[in-house]
Amino acid sequence: MPHSQDEFSPAVLDQLRRLQQKYAADGQDLAGYLEGLFYADYVNYWDYIELDTLLSLQRPLTQIPDERIFIMYHQITELYFKLCLCEYEQIGALKEPTVGELVLRVGRINRYFENLIDSFDVMVDGMDKQQFLQFRMALMPASGFQSVQYRMIEIASTDLNNLLNQEKRRLLGEAAAHDELMGCIYWKAGATIEETGAKALTLIQFEEKYSQQLTQHAAAYQDKNVWSTVQRLPEEDRQHPRLLRQLKQLDVNVNVNWPLMHYKSAVRYLERDPTALAATGGTNWKKYLPPKFQKRIFYPKLWTEQDLAEWGKGWVESILEEARA
Repeated sequence: MPHSQDEFSPAVLDQLRRLQQKYAADGQDLAGYLEGLFYADYVNYWDYIELDTLLSLQRPLTQIPDERIFIMYHQITELYFKLCLCEYEQIGALKEPTVGELVLRVGRINRYFENLIDSFDVMVDGMDKQQFLQFRMALMPASGFQSVQYRMIEIASTDLNNLLNQEKRRLLGEAAAHDELMGCIYWKAGATIEETGAKALTLIQFEEKYSQQLTQHAAAYQDKNVWSTVQRLPEEDRQHPRLLRQLKQLDVNVNVNWPLMHYKSAVRYLERDPTALAATGGTNWKKYLPPKFQKRIFYPKLWTEQDLAEWGKGWVESILEEARA
């Protein structure tokens, strides 16, 4: 039997009862919330995603057209990094982790990185080289080196000692304190003046803005990073093939494929025989970007001795040849 306009359908009445229970549990008056709903506008797409604000966030420093490409791609990158950090947060919150949950969330992080890696030709081939070499001079000393979210991803992926170079790790030893590890983390050598070894302004500014935040982040993830979470699985689950596959792919995506896309871009735009231009932040990109030099490896126990010895080596040569072609 159809209902008149003055009657509620059983489905609406059921929803009202459920809402009444929800608000009553917190001592709230449902009628007041319904009154607010009466005056509220419908949600629309452009307001929900803050479209006008989003499209206003591209503010080039020059009149050179392709600078907009540079800005927007980096903004897209940071949004993907934020998606990754949402997954790391949920991994860290797992009280009783399971293989299924870890495979799901590490798989999502891999998917985000793979989307970025696959789209990086926007940077490699998508800008006019002459335009880039002009507008880049207005960006100094800013650098992608200063992406704090990327640093947070690294910290949330593994134990801190895996983010030190081998020599620093050897000198500090197994019993190094948390603060000592943070003080020797690999990127502190990534933006230095080549002739003197002094910190470049890029690194000085980055540390002034983010050192405290990164220290707090590292403390929060000391026992909640991906590797620590994996170690809380039953021993037989730690060797699950799907889990190992996702962990190794994460290692390669973050520590090989992503840096190499930047390396490819640097070769494309900055290399000039017989010398190479410096990156905007003053980093020596030829030594900083290639994985074969840095050898950042999140999960060294998952790789063979040969894998570790040749980490990133073959990739670098192939990328270099491709970029120069």
